[in-house]
Formats: sequence, structure tokens, C-alpha cells
Amino acid sequence: MPLRSAGTARMPRDAVHHPLFARFYARLSVNAETGLGIGGLRGRLLAGLSGRVIEIGAGNGLNFAHYPGTVSEVVAIEPERLLRRLAVEAALRCEVPVDVVPGAAEALPVKSEAFDAAVVSLVLCSVRDVPRALAEIRRVLRPGGVVRFFEHGRGGGRVMTFGQRALDRTVWPLVSGGCHTAREPVAALRGAGFELGPYRRVMIPAEGVRLPTSYCVLGTAWRPVGED
Repeated sequence: MPLRSAGTARMPRDAVHHPLFARFYARLSVNAETGLGIGGLRGRLLAGLSGRVIEIGAGNGLNFAHYPGTVSEVVAIEPERLLRRLAVEAALRCEVPVDVVPGAAEALPVKSEAFDAAVVSLVLCSVRDVPRALAEIRRVLRPGGVVRFFEHGRGGGRVMTFGQRALDRTVWPLVSGGCHTAREPVAALRGAGFELGPYRRVMIPAEGVRLPTSYCVLGTAWRPVGED
């Protein structure tokens, strides 16, 4: 098991390398915590979790402060070097034990059925292989383990979805660290064999101009009990 906030010692070659986007995201995400109300959504995302948790694509660690004291340990996977370094710093300020380690969502460096819960937060938009990443999450969750998700994706009617698809085929992934705007996280979770629990649509920002990234969903899913 990795040491708490293991840092960057002896890390393998980065699975993801977007240094310019990482710097931009680190600044933007901090401002969005209060400016767009994302901090409050993180609290709702993580409320009630307990036991061992794996967080996929932890970014700069903005979720860490919202984990409840019932969580015994968080293993936070982050492939991008700069964001991982910021996540380590955030982990050191967190009351819940957090281990930040390198790795990709499609090949999680942890044992099977080792976690009570998994958290995916604004990450399925940018993983290279969504079905493979979700299969990995199923692998590392114990039967009956919970997935908490907060993701953006397709929405807004024909005009908006046409624009989202056009962006995804052209410039958007290149300038936004591999992000895609038109993925469908709920359908992807269902297709990967998870049992969907309650979820709700969220607009970010809640008022004003609708952007291709505005259409979000916040919810819960489970790895079924009794599967092989």
C-alpha cells in the first residue's frame, strides 16, 4: 500500500502529459469552486462515503477537503505530473488520509475488490477509453461497492449537441487536455454493468449562458452484488 501522499518519488513515465492545460486548469478550477458553485457540488458528491475510497483522476485535489471523517483512506490516482504535485500538497492539508499515486484510469495500479467506493469527478470526459476505465473501476470495487460521479456531457438539444460533436472532432480535445463535451456518462456506466442509483442533472453555471460543458450530472451507481 502506498504511503500517505507519496509524492513524486520513483514515479513511472506519465500516462498523460498536458503541462499547459494543467496550469490553466489549476487556476480555473480553484476559481470555479465558489464562482460556479462547484465546491458545494463536491460536498454533495462525497457526503456519506465511508471505508476505503479510490478517486480516479484527482486533478489538483479539490475533492480532498470534502471527504467525510467516515472515510478511512483515499487512494487518489492522477496521471498528469503538475496536477499530481498539487494534489500531493492538497493531501497534506487534508484530515482524511490521502495517498496520491500516478496511474491511468484504464490500468489502475491497485488490487481487485480492494475498495468500498470509487469517485469519478469531471474525468470521464477525458479518459482515452471509457469502457476500459469503467471496467477497471468495477474490478477494484468490492461487490456492492458504490460509485459517486459528477461529470459533464451531452445535452441542450439538437443545436448544442451538434456543436458539442463538432468540437470533439476538431479543436476541443487538443486545447483542453483530451476533454470531450458530448460523452454520455450515465449511459456509459449503465453499459459497463453498473446499477444506476439516483442522479440529477446540474447546469454549470446555474444561470446565464449555456456552454458546451454546462450539462452535468451528479449521482450514484453500484457494482452489482453476486457477479463473478
